Amino acid sequence: MKKYETLNKLNQKRLVAVIRGKNAEDAVAIGQAAINGGIESIEVTLTTPNGLTALQQLKKKEKTAVIGAGSVLDPETARLSIIYGADFIVSPNFSKAISEVCNLYSIPYLPGCFTVTEITEALRSGVDVIKAFPGSVAGLGFIKSIHGPIPNVAIMPTGGVNLQNVDEWLNQGAYAVGIGSVLTKGAENGNYHAVEENAHAFTDKVGVLNFS
Repeated sequence: MKKYETLNKLNQKRLVAVIRGKNAEDAVAIGQAAINGGIESIEVTLTTPNGLTALQQLKKKEKTAVIGAGSVLDPETARLSIIYGADFIVSPNFSKAISEVCNLYSIPYLPGCFTVTEITEALRSGVDVIKAFPGSVAGLGFIKSIHGPIPNVAIMPTGGVNLQNVDEWLNQGAYAVGIGSVLTKGAENGNYHAVEENAHAFTDKVGVLNFS
């Protein structure tokens, strides 16, 4: 089933590039550079102007990558994202209504959660992976703390993940990690080669880790 193929790819590759472009063209270029650098899971945030167009274009250009929609705040936008080809849906918060839409279309939903109550509510609704957000506030001990009472939950920290701590997050048991602004460092003026180099640095570091 496509849903579990997407989840498996997120877990196997471990790295999700979170793209916030100035416009659709910028987002596509950043996404392609991240893919060229070895990151094959891309989250196009819908705070990007014409973000759905960027998602659709990346889907057409990059057949082997999984492309999702981020910053999805309501079920209508979730359904529209799926129509545009989103392989997964990400929110900064948990929404039962969005979860229901994603379950209806067999699309993974990764909601942002911060408390045990939010996490358990998301799991009850059928969510497979929790986005620990913001990761910078949750801290590196978050996953271990949550896995104490809820050992079965898959967690993807986003926010605060960088080249210095990505191995720590993954060794703590992260299902995957979301990488945001650190990926576009140096690319503010359209230097997309910097994105590719940053992506390579992450994939090189994660590639040598042993998760067995």
